[in-house]
Amino acid sequence: MSTDPSVPPSSGPPAETASGVPPAPEPGGGSGDEGLTGGGGRGGGYRWVIEWAVILMAVLLCTVLLRTYVVQSFYIPSPSMVPTLQVGDRIMVNKLSYDLHEVHRGDIVVFKRPPLETQNFADLVKRVIGLPGETISTKDGHVYIDGKLLNEPWLPPGPSSFTGALPDDQHPQFNMPGPVTIPAGEYFVMGDNRTDSEDSRYFGPIPKSLIVGRAVAVVWPLSQVKGV
Repeated sequence: MSTDPSVPPSSGPPAETASGVPPAPEPGGGSGDEGLTGGGGRGGGYRWVIEWAVILMAVLLCTVLLRTYVVQSFYIPSPSMVPTLQVGDRIMVNKLSYDLHEVHRGDIVVFKRPPLETQNFADLVKRVIGLPGETISTKDGHVYIDGKLLNEPWLPPGPSSFTGALPDDQHPQFNMPGPVTIPAGEYFVMGDNRTDSEDSRYFGPIPKSLIVGRAVAVVWPLSQVKGV
């Protein structure tokens, strides 16, 4: 029986090759997913550099802001605060302390060099002993505030804690035995090593405006890390 040439072939699935696998799609066809794995070109390298530059700038900015307004480390160059602070210690200073509360007696403070200080240090570190409006004096090597003996638990036993006049003092109006009345807004500071400390007995009380901040800890050397 012959086939009727007027009947079209039946429709069905695409023809397969001899191996049974459908033929490959035409060039340019596909689902359009080819762009999902990009990013390896020159533009991606530039983005990486820019991102790291922004990160480094942010870190630098944060460091500068912290050092300027929050905390800063200082090196101890002299023995005036021995044994509390040793020569070569590095201390951390909180610059926000006195924005939050008043200066307290016994605080260890870092302050800018007063006008009468002749040593070539930009900053000094001492302990606050006398507060504004008080009268400070010494007797038999001990400190008196408004005529009352001051308890100083921070001083070590021994001759280095004897508090008296500084030898060869060029400003005797501030030197002990006093009495010295501390002006409003100013503080009388001394080193813990009283026999080897050029302090308010020499350059007088310091105004609060000179105070950089309060020492809170020794951070170097690691064997001496402690709060102060």
